[in-house]
Amino acid sequence: MAGLDVKIVNPFLQSTISVFEAVAQNKLVVGKPTLTALVFPEKTFISQAGLTGTIKGQLLLVLEEKQAMAVASKMMMGMPVNEIDDMASSALNELCNMIMGNTATIFSTQDILVDITPPISVFGSDLKMNSKVSALKVPFYYDGTQDQAIALCMVIDDK
Repeated sequence: MAGLDVKIVNPFLQSTISVFEAVAQNKLVVGKPTLTALVFPEKTFISQAGLTGTIKGQLLLVLEEKQAMAVASKMMMGMPVNEIDDMASSALNELCNMIMGNTATIFSTQDILVDITPPISVFGSDLKMNSKVSALKVPFYYDGTQDQAIALCMVIDDK
């Protein structure tokens, strides 16, 4: 499966780490990637953006509610975020957009041309998404802790 190729996965990981550090002022450590079903039982915020071009697929930026509020607050210069409202959702979608833009730039340096689609988001409990292609989930932890900050779920079509 192309989605497991490190040449495809690594640009997403590099982008996530650098963008997250720049906008949320936290260092991240990559956890163990696993194949996963796209099932999210807890209250979760998901921002989804697509890739078209040489590589086709979807990226899901996944944050449980508490982390979503904390990251949105950091992105808004410390403004308190007590709920995932339109402003918090917009900030988190922009985080996904920045990760995807940075990823597309890395791919372009490797002569892999891709375009990104604008992110869309969903927030709720007991969310389930279906895909004909397996999803690769990569958790990211705050540096020096066991606290999960975010997860990326990549659904890359190998056709």
